[in-house]
Amino acid sequence: MEWLQRIFQDYLPILSDNRLIQASLIFLFSALLASLVKFVLHRIQVHGTKKTNNPVDDHILEALKRPLRTTIIIIGIRLAITRSQLFPEQLEVLDSILLTIVIFYWFRFVTNVSHFLLKYLSRSKNKVKIVQKHTLPLFDNVAAIIFYAMGIYFVLIAWNINISAWIASAGILGLALSFAAKDTLANLFAGVFILADRPYKLGDYIVLDSGERGEVTHIGIRSTRILTRDDVEITVPNAIMGNTKITNETAGPHKKYRIRIQVAAAYGENVERVREALMSVAKNSVDIEANPAPRVRFRTFGDSGLNFELLCWVAEPVLRGKVADLLNEAVYNKFLEEKIEIPFPQQDIYVRSLPQN
Repeated sequence: MEWLQRIFQDYLPILSDNRLIQASLIFLFSALLASLVKFVLHRIQVHGTKKTNNPVDDHILEALKRPLRTTIIIIGIRLAITRSQLFPEQLEVLDSILLTIVIFYWFRFVTNVSHFLLKYLSRSKNKVKIVQKHTLPLFDNVAAIIFYAMGIYFVLIAWNINISAWIASAGILGLALSFAAKDTLANLFAGVFILADRPYKLGDYIVLDSGERGEVTHIGIRSTRILTRDDVEITVPNAIMGNTKITNETAGPHKKYRIRIQVAAAYGENVERVREALMSVAKNSVDIEANPAPRVRFRTFGDSGLNFELLCWVAEPVLRGKVADLLNEAVYNKFLEEKIEIPFPQQDIYVRSLPQN
């Protein structure tokens, strides 16, 4: 203000004693400065951001215009009121009102940019794995809560309200709520990490360590839902899903699933004939995938016969039960046709004559 006073005294002596005119000039100068800043930001936005393909800088510059322009005008209003010496008793209240307006505009800027960045990260591949389409509402709400709390905090400071007691009460209340909702919080954090780490996704067939198997139909913040082959939906809390062993049958380079048909042939049967019979069954089945090709393995010498295993692939895990049923029937009929004996456990009992008395 001293440099402005010197200008008035040196170059505008007529205005040096008129405080209202000086206050008006200060306000006019701040309005011109705000327009100049807005023009500069617009030029940077038009010419500078064309060199990059990233939309973030363009959005930030666009969102920055209004709060920056408003802040400059508010500062000019404050300086003009001080210079005019109007409302000296209400100056403290006016300061609080002006600061509240500035805080409001900058709060809108921060929330706007935060929402845009989270949305951009959720759509961009290979950026931040934890921010995805499913986790976007969570992070958006958490960011909004944080910024709302900060905005309220600064507004209370602007109005000279002591918030120490409020913060202490909020800390005690938060501690009590954390103990009361520890299971819910555990499910919440586990859900976030499941969505970020993606051990499974919608449509996958998974098998839990406890034996449940089915298709993942829903992945929420609190729980995961699995539809079993009996058309029964199981809801499992995410805290359990995050601490159990999960077998994802559709993970990997493709969704194909290998099934194993175990069969035995009697001792004395020709091993090559058994192999050919099993391969013939696999090649004649329309439900078997040609790639990878089916194969036959001679596994072990069993107690009652020679144990073989037919290995073949189906298009997806859901077909496992159906195709296994068809192959078992086809193998049995083929063995009957080829007169290959299928052994079964049997015991020979020898009765020795008892000594006569």
